[in-house]
Formats: sequence, C-alpha cells, structure tokens
Amino acid sequence: MLTQSDYKGKLIVVEGIDGSGKSTQIDLLYKWLKSKGHSVFFTEWNSSRLVNSTSRLAKDKRMFTPTTFSLLYATDFADRWENSIMPLLRAGVIVLADRYAFTAFARDIARGVDPQWVRNLYSFAPQPDLVLYYRVPVEKAVERILAGRAKIKYYEAGMDVGLADNRVESFTLFQKRIQSEYDSMVDEFSFTVYDGTQPVEEQQKSLRKMVKGYLRNWELLPHPTKIMAQDMDCNQGGAE
Repeated sequence: MLTQSDYKGKLIVVEGIDGSGKSTQIDLLYKWLKSKGHSVFFTEWNSSRLVNSTSRLAKDKRMFTPTTFSLLYATDFADRWENSIMPLLRAGVIVLADRYAFTAFARDIARGVDPQWVRNLYSFAPQPDLVLYYRVPVEKAVERILAGRAKIKYYEAGMDVGLADNRVESFTLFQKRIQSEYDSMVDEFSFTVYDGTQPVEEQQKSLRKMVKGYLRNWELLPHPTKIMAQDMDCNQGGAE
C-alpha cells in the first residue's frame, strides 16, 4: 500500500454528512491555493466516468443492494485513485478530495455492510495528510438540504434501508447513523473536527491558517501557469 513517504504531494480530505458545509469549504480552499500559485487538483466522490453511467442507471431503476452499492463506489474510487489521485501526488501536486474512503466506511456500514469487509475494499488507500471532518447537528443539515432543493433522492434519503416511509424522516435517521460512524472514526483516523455551524468566512479563515501552517516547510509544486511565466521570463532574458 502507498504511504505518505511514497509521494511528494499532499492529500487533504473533507468529510461530513450531507449539508455539513464541507463542499463549500474545500471549494474555497481550492480557489485560495490556486491563487497562491500552487498546483492543486480537486476530486469528488462518485465522479469517475468509468462507472458514472452504470451508477446512474442502477439508481434510476433502484437496483442497488447495500453490497453492490459498496462495490460500485469502491470501483469509482479505485479508478480515480489509480488514474488521477496517485499520479498527481507522486508528481508533487496538492490533491483536495471532497470525500474519501471514510465516506464508504460511514455510509456502507450505516446500510448494514460488514465493517471489516468495507475496509478491506479500500485497503490500498493511504491515510491522508489531513482529514477535516465538518460536524453539524443532523437537524441543521436537513434544514440546509431542504432549503436548497425540492426533493431528496431515494438513495440519498436511505430509503433502501427501510428506516421510514417518509423521505425526510428516513434521510434524518440515515444521516444520524452515518454521523455516528464518522464520530467513531475521529480518533482512529486523526480527524480534525470543525464546527460546521460557524459562519462560512470564519471556518475558511481558520482552515486557511491551519493549511498554511501545515505547508510552511514543504516544497510546493508551483501551478503550471506560474512555471510557464518563469520560462517565458528566462527565454526573454536570453534573447536580450
């Protein structure tokens, strides 16, 4: 298994239940790091083109069992890891991930899948350099989700688990299960816990300060546009 000593880049991950605000924070961090001239790559859960169409079809037809759900998402993660995340880390890039293997540990176990079986599926994935866990009361997260859309999706609500007939009630109960799993991983995987109820600006300020300090003595790979600008300056200097 790849370890942190095997690559030059940095892997920073955000985790949390739906509506925790983690996606907003990592998006702001991504833009900030780019503005500082760093080479940064962003990846998110369930975004591999390899399984995207299969996943969408299975969800539409409600064909997933907890096990097939777990296997398909593990395939998605493995594809992104092998073809983008790992090569970029080795090249010295900062990789920001909106969800990592811990999402599977939380969601799949909340669906009743065997914990050790799930962890074995992701045994190739190393411990990230930083794991930022955004925690909010489930009721607050549900409020945010409902304010942003008209309807909660079937699997998102955990309707396949059979917790409740009403989607909002099922979603609430399912998210509580997931959050319980996250809470149990805090010490085991060295999560840095953030209060997701704080103002966005305050959370981002704190996050930038922490990341800046963490990267202070690390040799960053400059953003490609910065490298190109340096090359142009050198070429122009030689012509003179």
